Amino acid sequence: MDIYFYNTLTRKKEKFISNEKGKVKMYSCGPTVYYFAHIGNLRAYLFMDNLRRVLKYNGYELKHVMNITDVGHLVSDADEGEDKMLKAARRENKNPFEIAKFYTEAFFKDMDKLNIDKPEIIAKATEHIDIMEEYVKKIIENGYTYQTENTIYFDTSKLDKYGILSNRQVEDQKAGARVEFDPNKKNISDFALWIKAPENHLMKWDSFFGKSYPGWHLECSAMGYKYLGENFDIHTGGIDHIPIHHENEIAQSKGFSGKIPANYWMHVDFLTVDGGKMSKSLNNLYTLSDLEQKGFDPIVYRMFNFSSIYRSKINFTWEGMEAAKKALNRLREGYQNHLKGNADISDDIIKDLEKRFHEAINDDLNMPLAMSVVWEAIRYPEKSVKIAKLLEKFDTVLGVKITKKEKQEIPQEIQELIEQRKKARAEKNWAESDRIRDLITEKGFSVKDTKDGVEITKIIK
Repeated sequence: MDIYFYNTLTRKKEKFISNEKGKVKMYSCGPTVYYFAHIGNLRAYLFMDNLRRVLKYNGYELKHVMNITDVGHLVSDADEGEDKMLKAARRENKNPFEIAKFYTEAFFKDMDKLNIDKPEIIAKATEHIDIMEEYVKKIIENGYTYQTENTIYFDTSKLDKYGILSNRQVEDQKAGARVEFDPNKKNISDFALWIKAPENHLMKWDSFFGKSYPGWHLECSAMGYKYLGENFDIHTGGIDHIPIHHENEIAQSKGFSGKIPANYWMHVDFLTVDGGKMSKSLNNLYTLSDLEQKGFDPIVYRMFNFSSIYRSKINFTWEGMEAAKKALNRLREGYQNHLKGNADISDDIIKDLEKRFHEAINDDLNMPLAMSVVWEAIRYPEKSVKIAKLLEKFDTVLGVKITKKEKQEIPQEIQELIEQRKKARAEKNWAESDRIRDLITEKGFSVKDTKDGVEITKIIK
């Protein structure tokens, strides 16, 4: 079955065709490990995981790289401010390498809690400085740079066009065009590739440029090239990466090899909170731990994200999380009901459900539509192991651990009816037993007598 993805590069939905049949090479922008990831950050990795799972569902073998930015990312995505790692080191009175180690481990713990499938290759920037240095040398050799006293800049005026992802017009923006413009740059869109380190700079390496460190944008281009080659299939990231970071990646790659590195560029939109931005000042910069302290299993947040397509904003509210929690419980309970069912439903019904689910996920990861098919399967009136097995297959894409048994809360009223029915059966008053069973069913619970006792299950409508 064909897959279609929206490609930021072409601004349209396109049929996906990989460079090599049956295999996908993919790069994802990973975290800057200077603090805990907030839930907005984590939405990008849930999208990344969803994409991985859909590709695997379609039979592709993946070679997927994700970087860990542990050096070089300035407070601004442009060449402004100080390095985030150095700022964190000063905040916590630790060295940057200790900061990176702690928050990298915290990030992967969050990944595990969200059941996010880890990419095949995790590439730390600090472990690839030599690769970046060789990459810069090649760009210099190809004539795409200029040098100031302290910085080697990429000269965007040497490109046929800069801004092909965001469609920015920068041709006439020369030095002095803005008050805040760096006077060392020839063009406002130029960016740092390699920076000479000041005496007191904590993260620096010996290089052809003396004691220095790489620009942030460089790491993704260099590591993408090392592991995936000059041209690969898919590049993912947040929409905030489009105007600067990903434009600069494309610029560097064209300066290095003359090629755009990826054929398909896929970007996830922002998560808002109560209709607005997340910020420290509003005290709504929530982490996964914050959700757990409110009593939410992290998988509930995964479920929450299925209410919107990845290219649309999604608004986080605690009410929305409560709804997602209830939905996840109903999903797992519905699966258990089918697993215990004995109806022999038609294979055509199973094939139709599977086909429509497959079509939905292959239509640019349309998870709200895919979930509508999942709920149709859950609510199917005849309970069947065939549907349970189909739901297990769907969960290879959903990743919500559908087979996990939820601890059911049986209301006191139902418990009292169960005891009354137990007494009626002991007295062989079958009519009364049946009447109570029907009453329990009316109140939303099914009763099943087994050799191990009575099973009470909430009915999923």
